[in-house]
Amino acid sequence: MDKFSYIANAHVSYIDELYNSYKQDPESIDPSWKEFFDGFDFALTNYGEGENGQAAESTASTPKNGSLATPGTIMDMEQLPKEIKVRALIHAHRSRAHLRSKTNPVRERRDRKALIDPDDFGLGQDDMNTEFQAGNEIGIGKSKLSSIIDALKTIYEGPMGFEYLYIRDPEMLDWFKTKVEKEALAFNPSTDEKKRILFNLNQAVVFENFLHTKYLGQKRFSLEGGESTIPFLDAVINTAALGGVEEVMIGMAHRGRLNVLANVMGKTYEQIFSEFEGTAKPDLTMGDGDVKYHMGYSSDIVTPEDKKVHLKLAPNPSHLEAVNPVVEGFIRAKIDSEHKGDKTKALPILIHGDAAVAGQGIVYEVTQMAGLKGYNTGGTIHFVINNQVGFTTDFDDARSSIYCTDVAKIIDAPVIHVNGDNAEAVVFAAKLAAEFRQKFGRDIFVDMVCYRRHGHNESDEPKFTQPELYNIISKHPNPREIYVKRLTERGDIDAEIASQMDEEFRQLLQDRLNMVKEKPLPYQATKFEREWGSLRRSKPEDFDQSPETGVDAKVIDHVAEALTTIPKGFKPIKQIEAQMKQRKDMFFKSKSLNWASAELLAYGSLLLEGKTVRLTGQDVQRGTFSHRHAVLHDANSNQPFNSLKEMKDRKGQFHIYNSLLSEYAVLGFEYGYGMANPHSLTIWEAQFGDFANGAQTMIDQFISSGESKWQKQNGLVMLLPHGYEGQGPEHSNARPERFLQLSAEYNMVVANITEPSNFFHLLRRQLAWEFRKPCVVMSPKSLLRHPKVMSPIDEFTSGKFRELIPDTTVNTKDVKRVVLCTGKVYYDLEEAREKEKVKNVALVRIEQLHPLPKKQIFETLKQYKDAEVVWVQEEPENMGYWNYMLRLLHKELPMDVIARKMSASPATGYNKVHVEEQKAIVSKALKL
Repeated sequence: MDKFSYIANAHVSYIDELYNSYKQDPESIDPSWKEFFDGFDFALTNYGEGENGQAAESTASTPKNGSLATPGTIMDMEQLPKEIKVRALIHAHRSRAHLRSKTNPVRERRDRKALIDPDDFGLGQDDMNTEFQAGNEIGIGKSKLSSIIDALKTIYEGPMGFEYLYIRDPEMLDWFKTKVEKEALAFNPSTDEKKRILFNLNQAVVFENFLHTKYLGQKRFSLEGGESTIPFLDAVINTAALGGVEEVMIGMAHRGRLNVLANVMGKTYEQIFSEFEGTAKPDLTMGDGDVKYHMGYSSDIVTPEDKKVHLKLAPNPSHLEAVNPVVEGFIRAKIDSEHKGDKTKALPILIHGDAAVAGQGIVYEVTQMAGLKGYNTGGTIHFVINNQVGFTTDFDDARSSIYCTDVAKIIDAPVIHVNGDNAEAVVFAAKLAAEFRQKFGRDIFVDMVCYRRHGHNESDEPKFTQPELYNIISKHPNPREIYVKRLTERGDIDAEIASQMDEEFRQLLQDRLNMVKEKPLPYQATKFEREWGSLRRSKPEDFDQSPETGVDAKVIDHVAEALTTIPKGFKPIKQIEAQMKQRKDMFFKSKSLNWASAELLAYGSLLLEGKTVRLTGQDVQRGTFSHRHAVLHDANSNQPFNSLKEMKDRKGQFHIYNSLLSEYAVLGFEYGYGMANPHSLTIWEAQFGDFANGAQTMIDQFISSGESKWQKQNGLVMLLPHGYEGQGPEHSNARPERFLQLSAEYNMVVANITEPSNFFHLLRRQLAWEFRKPCVVMSPKSLLRHPKVMSPIDEFTSGKFRELIPDTTVNTKDVKRVVLCTGKVYYDLEEAREKEKVKNVALVRIEQLHPLPKKQIFETLKQYKDAEVVWVQEEPENMGYWNYMLRLLHKELPMDVIARKMSASPATGYNKVHVEEQKAIVSKALKL
């Protein structure tokens, strides 16, 4: 588009079409166009005359050089009355003035061709003193053009740039526009507010000065240049608290984290000091710990209006933006449970870096979750500390988009770009963001353009790569100095207050350097924290034997009733009717359950005990393999019916959601959910286990190591369909070897289960233990319908999870070879053994691989004197379980392996080859 920005790239004939539609039915077109045409008609009616007082002529002709201005059409600027030109100017400012706003504190912005000058609209000097009704549009009444332009410049070309015209909800658009135009124009904080802003800036600067003086050159990822972050967070939290927020969780990276801990969360300098000095005594029995700028923290603060807010900073790894879904999941768990579904009471704040918010794909995934019923958290406030450099990379190399926040537009989230040197503008943005979130329950982005005083860390030299920029930065005053100067020059606070606060600032710095004692904030644990407190850490002996997890027969009948009853008037498709009948027969006639029934029974029994069950993943309501059918659909109306949710006397909450097509963000969300609620069975199921490596960062950085690094337990369950059935290299292997390589110090359970009742007990054990562990299950595919994969009801009414299932079908004296195996391959071996009448091979199933039940293995092998032991797996030798078993057992147990040959790809793509390979493994194992 080259001239009329307010038309946003529209073509002339399209605009004319729209105008014709408007004339026939004003409600039939987009509200922002309706508003424009309302103004157009109003102006034509009232001012529709030519320059000489005669009616404007219409002379249709071909467009000049294909330009937009076709005489006689709505787009002919020359022919348009001045009133409309002024309205077009206003619309252009709303749409594009952000391209010219003064948001960059250290360098001039590039010319982004905003095209918002009066002469772009056929308005000149002669019109400046003419009064126009269009002034009413921005709330200043009928005004001179010069006054309208001044107001537009103040609102839209000052220290803030607003992007919001793409919002498609008319009420939201109108509210935001009114806020921006009425309040930005009149924004003038009270003296007390100004003092608070200055106090927060003082605190932020003192902290950085303190660390820079005391620990010169030590890594701290300082906030210098972005100190306005502290007044921003203070204002967001205070405003949100007035709107009903009772708890806030912040997810952020390392930049400025220590400053936020000290000045927002209230962590004392003494605590931070001991981490720098290394005088904090690490308790290595609690794990290996983490660096100081990764640790989480919790506190209770009281706002100036006397509202109590519970604050949490999530622990996170160095993997940028990885913490985002964890924060969202944590907040969702709190909303579901503690806040009874009220999303206005808990607020997630995500603090991004400019390079990361543009570069990390997880940001897109989490943003896409914002409006989904399984993942909505009532709106997130996104705050970007935009220091214009990613480590050493200029923003030109870091993104293709003009702004780092352009991802916001996929969900119609407004964006406020603000100059980090203008603390009052930053606070205005904070208040607007908090009010918007509380009113509409939607995401909003604030992009604070600032700079980074030092290199990426304090020992890094930024002039290697940005010499020009860093020459400017080295001479640039900090936001506190700028604000003090501004206040005194404006006479907002007299010089006396400024100097008094300056004196306090210096005294504060001296006190900190002298290590004057600070009083930590009083803290009261939340309901969930008290419940976590009643749990303990695991001990090695906990894994010798599992706790009893059977349920009463009455419980089974109660759950079975719910699972097999369809409400009156509900008509499922024929195949579902058949499945329901089969399910009923299993519970009430044959008294033997398949995999899906056992799984749903586990959930139902937990719900009756008051526990929460949450299961998400791609296609989980039905199940990838059409086995679960937890949610049924009416054949005519498509209405869903969720039998466990409708179960009578259900005490716990049951949530089952088909997820968006993401692994990384969804697994992170569920980790956050499990981190919050110790009494929820939180489960993520992969469509196929092979796809779980799309979430490898979550597995490595959180699930396997979170307890050791941050002392955070988590009972998250991952169900990863795994098994060799000839489906090729991407539908066979969940990479168990990777989970086993990450397994140590009892950090998580890795299992491959062969019996429905054992799966039932494993799921119940997750909440029966007095501690929590993540649990990774290589779950079945073909076994879901295997006739032998059934468990009698009495295995559910008593018993516990069996880490190992011995062979009870052979005569121990006849056995010459013991096959140790896990998972589906057992049934291939068992079928061939039965068919070939092999009597001298025992098949022992290792159901839990980590923690490995060594005692049980040796106890079982004792009965087979002089028999050779082999490990059999269907995975290639360099994958699967073999390396792990060898590492843990080689000293005590000599054994060989039977597996597919070592291979770069997990499986063959040819079914015929697959069948031959599988046959060879079975024959070799049974010595056929």
